[in-house]
Amino acid sequence: MKRSVQPVPKNLTKLEAMAKSIQTANQQPIVDFQNTEIAFAGKSDKELRKAARLFGIMNNHWLVGVGAKLGITAIKMHLPFVESMVKSTIFEQFCGGTTLLECQKTVHKLYEQKVLTILDYGAEAKESEADFNHTMNETIRAIEFAAQEPAIVMLSSKITGMARFGLLELISQGGELTADMRSEYRNILKRIDAVCHTAAQKGMSISFDAEESWIQNAIDHLVNIMMRRYNKDRVVVYNTYQLYRTDRLQYIIDSYNQARRGDYLLGAKLVRGAYMERERHRAEQMGYPSPIYPTKEATDDAYDMALRFCIDNYEHISVCNATHNAQSSLLMAEIIDQKGIRRDHPHLLFSQLLGMSDNITFNLSNAGFNAAKYVPYGPVKDVVPYLIRRAEENSSVTGDMSREYQLVQQEMKRRGLG
Repeated sequence: MKRSVQPVPKNLTKLEAMAKSIQTANQQPIVDFQNTEIAFAGKSDKELRKAARLFGIMNNHWLVGVGAKLGITAIKMHLPFVESMVKSTIFEQFCGGTTLLECQKTVHKLYEQKVLTILDYGAEAKESEADFNHTMNETIRAIEFAAQEPAIVMLSSKITGMARFGLLELISQGGELTADMRSEYRNILKRIDAVCHTAAQKGMSISFDAEESWIQNAIDHLVNIMMRRYNKDRVVVYNTYQLYRTDRLQYIIDSYNQARRGDYLLGAKLVRGAYMERERHRAEQMGYPSPIYPTKEATDDAYDMALRFCIDNYEHISVCNATHNAQSSLLMAEIIDQKGIRRDHPHLLFSQLLGMSDNITFNLSNAGFNAAKYVPYGPVKDVVPYLIRRAEENSSVTGDMSREYQLVQQEMKRRGLG
């Protein structure tokens, strides 16, 4: 049955128009992402003012660019005052803590507002066997910790925290491995299997991030092995699909068909993608077609089609809609209600990063959906690359106020803070 299209008043934003159309169709609002009272209910006036100052600084694109370069250099030089400054500002906004115990306070505070946690040890791009084993052990510790916390529903990990980038690249390209490389590959498989086995034994789930396209084939291969091994009765292992890649929508469908033939469940974390400039630059430099859609609209279409596919097959796919895009979040909420699926079904999860898109996460949880915050933790020096990506994501080339800054300002005005 087609829904009649109502004319949209000019003073409504696209998001408000979508919310209004959904409300008209269902005679009740599914979720209101403009409700900043719910979004920031967990923040005191002091915390809100601090967030406003931070986002105000991050809104300066030039300052973020310079600060990122200086920050990396200063951290590498082990300048103590820089590390303490980073920890009390950007780290505090986007990370749960430097240790698992430090994270507990953040996890419990989120849970008080019915928000779940996806925990991530923020290690990436390691190069030595000692570092790889350390990441494995830390991830196993995190799984054991999470198993004692009902608020934590998933762990997140990067394969490059446990495997050498160059070897993953060679495997992805179908290169010939030496005897030493084959031994190194077996060690990678053992590390990843140890992590997944622990997750299975402890009743937890783990997702592996997507990374650069030129190492992704190897990552997909490793994660698919783990899904076949551990996703028989429930979804223990999730792969991540970057929908800005032109081949990923079809790959999700292929992965689903492969899972059905293999009689296991598919774990699918959907993201738009985090390496666009790097992907396009490498394609241009090396003379091959960019793997990334040429427009945001094309990426949005692919993302929403993938989301629909996963929800249509939710009995065999557990999907994590990991996006800051309000339209895609509303779409998932709408489809769940249209299909009559219970809002807290364990195969349907929304997720946003800690410190960002609180208007989406907390309003979804308030409406009865499974909503989680992605909570990274680890030593400040190890999570700096992650923090810089968050700063760059929130900065604005035009100098206009970012979405996050606008929402915080809106709530401050509502509270009369000025």
